[in-house]
Amino acid sequence: MQFPLILSGPIVRRVEPTRAYIWIATSKRVQIESDFFQIEKGSEPHSFLYHKLDTVNESMKVKIGNQLFVYLIKITPQNESFPTDTLIGYNLRFNGDSRMDDFESLELVNPNNPGSLVYGKLKYPTFQIKSGQNSSHIFYGSCRKLHGDGEDTLAYADSIIDKHHADVQNRPDSLFLMGDQIYADDVADPLIRVISKISTELIGQSEPHNHIEKSLQQEPFSTAIDQVNGRQFIMETFCQFTSSHAQNHLIEFGEYAAMYLLSWSPEIWDFAQENHLFDSFIELKKKNLIYFVSTKEESDSNDLLFERNKLLNRFNEQQDALVSFRASLNRVRRLLANIPTYMIFDDHDLTDDWNISAEWKKNVWEAPLGRHVIANGLTAYWAFQGWGNDPENFDRSFIELMGSYFKTIRRGSFHSSTHEKWVNSLWQFHSWHFVAPTQPKAVFLDTRTQREYTTTPKLVKLGHIIKETTACPQLLSDEGWSIVSNKLLSSSWKTKTPLLIVSATPVYGMGLIESFLHDYVYPFQVIGVEVRTSFDFEAWKYNGEGFTKLLYQVAKWEPSECIFLSGDVHYASSVKATVTFPDGKTLPIHQYTSSPLKNMSFSGVWGVLMKGVISFNSFKRKNKDIYRICDMSYTIRHVEKDDDNKPFLWKDQLRYQFLEKGSIIETNTNLGLISISSHSISNTLIKK
Repeated sequence: MQFPLILSGPIVRRVEPTRAYIWIATSKRVQIESDFFQIEKGSEPHSFLYHKLDTVNESMKVKIGNQLFVYLIKITPQNESFPTDTLIGYNLRFNGDSRMDDFESLELVNPNNPGSLVYGKLKYPTFQIKSGQNSSHIFYGSCRKLHGDGEDTLAYADSIIDKHHADVQNRPDSLFLMGDQIYADDVADPLIRVISKISTELIGQSEPHNHIEKSLQQEPFSTAIDQVNGRQFIMETFCQFTSSHAQNHLIEFGEYAAMYLLSWSPEIWDFAQENHLFDSFIELKKKNLIYFVSTKEESDSNDLLFERNKLLNRFNEQQDALVSFRASLNRVRRLLANIPTYMIFDDHDLTDDWNISAEWKKNVWEAPLGRHVIANGLTAYWAFQGWGNDPENFDRSFIELMGSYFKTIRRGSFHSSTHEKWVNSLWQFHSWHFVAPTQPKAVFLDTRTQREYTTTPKLVKLGHIIKETTACPQLLSDEGWSIVSNKLLSSSWKTKTPLLIVSATPVYGMGLIESFLHDYVYPFQVIGVEVRTSFDFEAWKYNGEGFTKLLYQVAKWEPSECIFLSGDVHYASSVKATVTFPDGKTLPIHQYTSSPLKNMSFSGVWGVLMKGVISFNSFKRKNKDIYRICDMSYTIRHVEKDDDNKPFLWKDQLRYQFLEKGSIIETNTNLGLISISSHSISNTLIKK
């Protein structure tokens, strides 16, 4: 099969006055050159003047598969810096073996083409670099599942850029994607076979994962792994994963790559349609490409009929959701081509519950297929997300290691020494965090690979049943805080200036939800209920010591304004807090949370229960300050105002801000937009 030239992109990544990066994936090896323009409004309405900039172009490339090349194009100005607070347009030229293409010949700047990358009367996709003299407007959000419930709110961001495309004062200038950009563990039934086919075509052949786990050569696994709904037992048994939705879990690197392309590229969807890669449920069943648990001997015909109908209904529902997703993808692609975008992972980018506990991490590491899949997920994250965040963070040896692995999977070969070096390097890599050169600067925390686990027993009680268990993890270890702090302080950020801190999990979440889970759900583990993996006990406040280290570290940085941006939790909220330390110093905090972009989850019995808790507690918290104290044993508890004179590590006063209609929480799909100037901070939720 012959793929289109551009598989995904262009996506504007890291930009600053001295350099800019554009990410793009192609199906052929090409030489990429660029033209950059400073754009000003013309004298006529809707007219523009284009002044070509003198720039130097450097293309960094990795060949991933026979038909998959990823380029990160570095553009530096010949003069000292790019112009700031103005529109910068760009065009890319692709020189192949037999022809040259650019955005114009590829119909990507034709306003009559539904897949056009341009806004209004502009000739090129554009972005801007902020100087810090004017207000900044930053989109932020997380949790975007292709077949998730709700509208894709990234498409709404495109509408806002469209409305303000020529107005640099009010046009949003950056986009933060804060985790779960893909759902590797929760893949739609109608999509998994398409992903597998695209994966094989991109890479050139299937990955030899049966060399890693010999059992995959045997039945029923050798058949089930290629069937819709066939991977749940495989992922639980041979990977030691804990996702309850792993029926179609991604395994091969090529599958992760195909998922990224489908998440960002309308052309891949068109390619799949034109090449008839989508099969109906009936067609898949005829080809023996659906896995039925009820075909086992102990099942009867009624069991099989029930399971068949259940899977058919799920298939059709997911198919409808995918149609809706595809309908807005042109707009999402245009957005990503016109705004600098920074991305950090959360668990679903690799698998649900990733590193949720020391036991989970140990079990997966000791499962050869488990540690292989995690390494595949991290490699895909680097190629499609991480590389563009801070390209200079990945040295030549790291990129060469990735290239060596890509060569082995293209050839379908398996060399244990090369494979072991690749796996170990990724599991031990500790520099996924970065500082984005936005205005103000933003430090993105890695709260997944830098965790610290404790073996100190914690008492849990359910009625008269008492059990000792390990505490929830610290989301960032002491070593993690040290390297993050060094990264921030070695950047151009200065103390006593504003600082954005991106944490996938909210630092100040919806306390009423977290407290309900901790007080009434967490104790059920004493009778064997797997509450940690079922309810994601990963909030900062679940580990008082870790929460305290966070507050002390941020206070040590001394920002003039501390603004946390978060996602993960599938709701939006806004909290203002003031932390007081024993020496009398204070730390004012703004916490803004936006989630999900597309994956509403407050439904069913669990959703009704949580919405009831939220509704009841929202009334109690209306226009009310909440006071908490952390004692010397790192126990965080609520107190009345100034009613506790005992020694403390910190105490805080917080208030939930109303979003709209008197609510302090939003559970529908949403996207945050924070606006920051020298004298104000405002937050807006964008939703249908």
